[in-house]
Amino acid sequence: MSEKLQKVLARTGLGSRRELEKWIADGRVSVNGKVATLGDRVEPDDTVRVDGRIIRVKAEEDIVRRVIMYHKPAGEVCSRNDPEGRPTVFDNLPRLQGMRWVQVGRLDINTTGLMLFTTDGELAHRLMHPSNGFVREYAVRVRGELTEQKRQAMLEGVLLEDGTSQFDAIEDAGGAEEGANHWYKVSLTGGKYREVRRLFQSQDLEVARLIRIRFGELTLPSQLRQGRWQELTAEEIKPLTEQVDLKGKKYTGLYGRARLRHQRGTRPPRKPRRNPYRR
Repeated sequence: MSEKLQKVLARTGLGSRRELEKWIADGRVSVNGKVATLGDRVEPDDTVRVDGRIIRVKAEEDIVRRVIMYHKPAGEVCSRNDPEGRPTVFDNLPRLQGMRWVQVGRLDINTTGLMLFTTDGELAHRLMHPSNGFVREYAVRVRGELTEQKRQAMLEGVLLEDGTSQFDAIEDAGGAEEGANHWYKVSLTGGKYREVRRLFQSQDLEVARLIRIRFGELTLPSQLRQGRWQELTAEEIKPLTEQVDLKGKKYTGLYGRARLRHQRGTRPPRKPRRNPYRR
C-alpha cells in the first residue's frame, strides 16, 4: 500500500500540497537516501527526509486535524513572509510546534472576512479544489447601477482573462436607491484571482468593499472581531472532511493494512500451491 509523497507530507502539516511539490522539485526531499522526484510514492517502511531531517509520517486515521476560522482585516497580505514588511494573515494565528498553518485560498489585501486555516495540507488542498464545490459567499458594496441586463450577464457567465466566470446567485442587500454604494450578497463556487471584483468590473461597476461571509456551510461568526480566530470542534470539522472524502477509515491507506495484520498477529493467507506433478 503506497501513497503519493506530497500527499503523505501534506498530512504532517509541513505545508500545502502545492508548496510541498515545489520542495520536491527543488530537491529538498529524499526517500531512503535518494533525492525524491515528483510522482514518487512511499511505502510504510520508507524513510522520508526534508532538508536532511527525518519526517515522521502518519496514517490518515492517526491525524489530529486542526481547523480555525480567521476574520481577516484589510491591509493584511495572504503570505507567510512579505518582502515589503506588511502585516500578514499569519501574524495573529496561534503558535504551533512541529506543524504549520496552511491557508485555504486567499483574499486580496483590501478584502476582509472569513478565512480558513488547517494543519492538514491535504485537507487544505481538497477544500480549495473546485471539483468539491464549496460555495463562497460575499457581501459586496458596489458603486454604479446594476441593471437587470448586467445581473443576467454575471449569472450566465462572463469571459475573463483566465476563462469564464459567473455568480451562482446575486441578492439585493440594501443601500442607496439610486444605485451608488448599494450592497449585494453574491455567491460562487470558483476560486480565481480577484474573481468577484473582476466580474463586477466587466460590467463597468466598481467594488467599494468586499467581505467574505461564508465558505461552504461555515459562516463568519458575528462575534468574531477582525484579527481574531476561532477553532472548530471535531464535530464541525467532520462535515468538511466527509465532503472532500477524508474520512480517515480505520484500516485503509498507508500503514492501515500493515497495522491490522500486526494487531491480529497474523500474516495474509497464502494461496495454495499447485502440485506440479498433478495434471
